[in-house]
This record gives sequence, structure tokens and C-alpha cells, in this order.
Amino acid sequence: MKKVLLAAGLVLGCSQIAIAADAGLTGDVAAGKDKSATCAACHGADGNSAAPTFPKLAGQGAKYLFKQMKDIRDGARPVPTMVGQVDNMSDQDLADIAAFYASQAGSGAQADPELLALGEKVYRSGILERNVAACTACHSPNGKGNAPAGFPALAGQHPQYIADQLRAYRKGYEDETGRTNDGDIMIMRTTAFGLSDLEIEAVASYAAGLK
Repeated sequence: MKKVLLAAGLVLGCSQIAIAADAGLTGDVAAGKDKSATCAACHGADGNSAAPTFPKLAGQGAKYLFKQMKDIRDGARPVPTMVGQVDNMSDQDLADIAAFYASQAGSGAQADPELLALGEKVYRSGILERNVAACTACHSPNGKGNAPAGFPALAGQHPQYIADQLRAYRKGYEDETGRTNDGDIMIMRTTAFGLSDLEIEAVASYAAGLK
């Protein structure tokens, strides 16, 4: 009987995913699968997009996914390719979709060998004199992120997408036409602002190739 109850608990845990204590929402995986049908064209049926311009969502933390979709819906993060996609969705809809993608297995990515050394240096040590923080603090040494804290996984993501977001944050440091939804302490904007184009390409490639 104990084994049966344990198995039931595991199934329930996989079908219901708490988004965040402050949001007070629990996402339903099955409902999220149905609601994500229109997302498949860009992000893939299971969240593993084929195109490097569209992020892989599979295996990403539910809290992070929920925040990003909510920011896009509410105008805090303008994304031209997402215009109209989540405008009419409720917080519960977004929580369900986040839960579905969080339950999926992410695919891998390959780092560029020529950028490996520079990328590893930036990712693991940062650049102190330019206020570039080491990526390991938030995204973990293995690139898996910190799901409970809402820090995204980078391992397996498209390198181009990571680089595009770093450039968007760098632009957001200077004006609001870039990405600015990293919070009041501007950790991503400050970090990205201190990176050169080559360093952005290198650290994006290295992070994507982590396993």
C-alpha cells in the first residue's frame, strides 16, 4: 500500500507544478499541453525548437517561464514574434503552459571549440574590472539554472538565442528599447554591458554546450 501511495504521489507531482509561492499558482501539465498547441509552430511540440531564433522551452524552470510569459503579456518584455500570442491568456493559462514545458526533456547543444576557452573564462570567472559577474552564481556551474529562484537554464539552449538576449540586455542598459525585465538591480543589463561582441558569442556558446 505504501508503494502504491508513493507512486500516486509521484504521478501527482509530475502533473501539478507549483509556479512560485508569491504567485500562488499551480500549473497543470495536461492542461498546459493543450494550451500550448499554438506555441508548437515556433517552439516545437515538446518545447525543443529547431530554429535558433526561437528559444528552447523544454526543461526550463516553470517559475522562469511563467514570469517571462507574464512580462510579455503585460508589456514588460516586448518580443515582436510573440505579439498577440499570450495577450488573452490568464495567469492560470500561463502557469499551465509553464508547467507543461518544465515537464519536458530538453535537447542538447554543441559549443564552438574555437570559443571554448574564452567562454569558459567569462562563464566561470566573470570580468571583475568591467562588473561582469560569473554566470555560475545564478545559472549554476553546469548551466542548469536555479528553478526555485527563477534563474533560467542555459545548457542546451541555442547559442544564438543566448547571444541575442545578452545583446538585448546590453542595449537595455543604455535605453528602454532593449531588454529590461531583469529586476531593479539590473544584474543582466550590468553584466551584458561589460561584455564585448566576441565575449558574448563565446560565453553563449560555452553555456549552451554545458551538460
